[in-house]
Amino acid sequence: MSLKIAAEIYPKSPSETVMEPLLVVNEYDEDRHKVAVEKLERLCEVGQSGKPSLVTDLMGDPICRIRHFQLHVMLVAEYGEEGEVVGVIRGCVKTVTRGNSVYVKLAYILGLRVSPRHRRFGIGTKLVQHLEEWCKQKGAKYAYMATDCTNEPSVNLFTKKCGYSKFRTLTILVQPVHAHYKPISSNVAVLRLPPRLAGSMYDKMFANSEFYPKDKDSILCNKLNLGTFMAIPKKHLSKCDPKRGILPPSYAILSVWNTKDVFKLQVKGVSPLAHACCVGTRLLDEWMPWLRLPSFPDVFRPFGVYFVYGLHMEGKCGAQLMKCLCAFVHNMGRDGGGCGAIVAELGQRDPVRDAVPHWRKFSWAEDMWCIKNLHKASSQNSDWFTSRSSSPVIFVDPRDF
Repeated sequence: MSLKIAAEIYPKSPSETVMEPLLVVNEYDEDRHKVAVEKLERLCEVGQSGKPSLVTDLMGDPICRIRHFQLHVMLVAEYGEEGEVVGVIRGCVKTVTRGNSVYVKLAYILGLRVSPRHRRFGIGTKLVQHLEEWCKQKGAKYAYMATDCTNEPSVNLFTKKCGYSKFRTLTILVQPVHAHYKPISSNVAVLRLPPRLAGSMYDKMFANSEFYPKDKDSILCNKLNLGTFMAIPKKHLSKCDPKRGILPPSYAILSVWNTKDVFKLQVKGVSPLAHACCVGTRLLDEWMPWLRLPSFPDVFRPFGVYFVYGLHMEGKCGAQLMKCLCAFVHNMGRDGGGCGAIVAELGQRDPVRDAVPHWRKFSWAEDMWCIKNLHKASSQNSDWFTSRSSSPVIFVDPRDF
């Protein structure tokens, strides 16, 4: 599949314009495009001079972030006679709830990159449009994307040029993994739930939420899923039987997704003084773990994260049990090696949000989700846009992260 686009370049005068078919959009082919795409990713991740930047290492797999969706694609924009790769975009299609147990087919758009030398020629817009056509062919009714609310170029591209509307705002909570263990109360028991049981419990808990995926079994049984865990008071352990639906008055539950086997992150561009201070706190924590110092993780070398999802709590002790579960996952990350942080993404009205430990300086207060109805000229006419969900919960698919 390809698309030729007539691009307008280098006008010789205000009244004279050269029009040539300069851009072709193709589906990603590993043999043809892999090396060029990896080069493009590196070019696009260079931060502002003198400022820290977070770079991503896809570990030799440009489609790693969409590979675990059944329907996925990566499109590549090639420029000129030699086919220089100047842009890429990724997307997938899945079936999710839009609230009130109503399912809809939805496309997720991510990983848009345009070469710095070829920006402002409409390449990003063309990639989005071509991906939308692919998504419609696969049956998607809506498409959505996520970006930091401070990323003005991305927000403007999707909302002003591509017809997307600002829809939901979520919070990304980041807890660094320290060298010491997090304490867990001796009065709390942590149970590991089998995938089938976890799926049936999630079906009940998230039936009225938004974005809950219909293929949740493929997530829970995926090799990247490290398990679903439930924290309960030990005094209720003998009477608790989740298989029969007998749950204690208070409990907390979550699942853990291992992104460190998919991609790595790394912080670059910090000053030598800041680097030395951060390394110093880490060394102190390693030498004297009994002090439980809140040390800075080693983010200056490639590191991975554990993404926690499916967070839910019940009862007056639910918040405390959720904190214990987060400590449990922290200790998993500490023992697992190469894990620099535990990450959760939650809706701003989700009651679990206040119970999740995090460092404010590492977290994102506003992760903006924008959405578009692919089958209407104006997305504002869709009832999903105008209606308020009956649940404050947004289920964040770990494959989206």
